[in-house]
Amino acid sequence: MIKVKHLFGELDQLLIELLKALKKEDWDLPTTAKLWSVKDVASHLLDTNLRTLSIQRDRYYGEKAPKFKNQKDLIDWLNWLNANWVNATKRLSPDVLISLLESSGKEVTRYYQNLPDLEAAIFTVAWAGEEQSLNWMHLAREYTEKWHHQQQIREAVGNEGIMENRFFEPLMDTFILGLPFNFKERVEKELTTIQVDITGYFKKSYFLVRKEKKWELDTDVSHSPHSQVRIPADIAWKLFCKNLRAEQVLTKIEIQGNPVLGRKVLEMVSVMA
Repeated sequence: MIKVKHLFGELDQLLIELLKALKKEDWDLPTTAKLWSVKDVASHLLDTNLRTLSIQRDRYYGEKAPKFKNQKDLIDWLNWLNANWVNATKRLSPDVLISLLESSGKEVTRYYQNLPDLEAAIFTVAWAGEEQSLNWMHLAREYTEKWHHQQQIREAVGNEGIMENRFFEPLMDTFILGLPFNFKERVEKELTTIQVDITGYFKKSYFLVRKEKKWELDTDVSHSPHSQVRIPADIAWKLFCKNLRAEQVLTKIEIQGNPVLGRKVLEMVSVMA
């Protein structure tokens, strides 16, 4: 179980301090979130807070989701929701956004603190292939959303970021939970092992092992991996939340052993995008 409840309040406070220190021109700077500016990303974070309180806490579905034929339909609808909100809130000033983020963030943190870790979550974590998720997994996913969007703003404005291990490790531990689902259709012999090393300012190794006709994450293995992938930390988070794609960063990533398995790791997307 990945524990993140204690980090939400501090992460939100760091966001508010960051936004309050921005210059007027900083709000229009582009980010790695494709077409979104700093202000657009901040607006999206507000949308996330308000939807959390309305849908998850209050069980109010003001905009009911249609029936989806496949995963792409779901992602297209979510992208439409996000864009619709960002466009509508372009009329809000930065000060209004900050005020709403500050107040709603505190309410969201209180709501998260009261969720029983081992009860069924309101939403599944689809990118991990789960048909039913527990609250701890749901909150870990929500943590990655808050972290990576704040980091997009920080990089855009040249801030040093939130890369300390206590923030970054739960992020990476959560992202990596998408690996078994990413390899779901890949059939290999028993005990085929892939080692993923995150390197740089954060160092940690993860192991994906083929066991009994399915892929499982393991904390360690006694034999040499069939493929070993080394990804710098500052690239890993962008890669796994689809800010970067493999072809853009291959020269900075090292793959030893089976190159096909190694490249497959780089296809993992641990967000709904």
